[in-house]
Amino acid sequence: MTVAEILNRAKAQGVMIATAESCTGGMVAAALTDIPGSSAVVERGFVTYTNTAKQQMLGVQAETLDAYGAVSEQVAREMAEGALTQSEAQLSVSVTGIAGPGGSEFKPEGRVCFGLAVKGRPTLTETVEFGPIGRGNVRTAARDHALALLAKGLDEFF
Repeated sequence: MTVAEILNRAKAQGVMIATAESCTGGMVAAALTDIPGSSAVVERGFVTYTNTAKQQMLGVQAETLDAYGAVSEQVAREMAEGALTQSEAQLSVSVTGIAGPGGSEFKPEGRVCFGLAVKGRPTLTETVEFGPIGRGNVRTAARDHALALLAKGLDEFF
């Protein structure tokens, strides 16, 4: 499903979308808002690059960050759920990962965690290992995956 199709589907179903992004720095929201008329669907986007921003803007718990780290499905879940709580949206997607360069043995470059939240449904999370393909490529791949998750959410829940 293209970005335009995502927007058209959401509009037809009366669904507003929010994004919660870390490593993509707003690329998902930018892709959505590149299309004219997206204001009918895109409610807001949160760029929460630091742990403090994740806590202040999305309500991510300090305990979750301490226990699992920012790049975790647990934090992706709290980010996606926080985006719903802090917006008027019915569907949200979150992205948190290590675009690189760098990473560690336990959290390698290219690991990105995603959350997909729908009001009234259990939040879905997943981790994708894009590998050390370079910062720009990881960010682009993460953006595209997040958009695909939004399409999946619209297909399955609305």
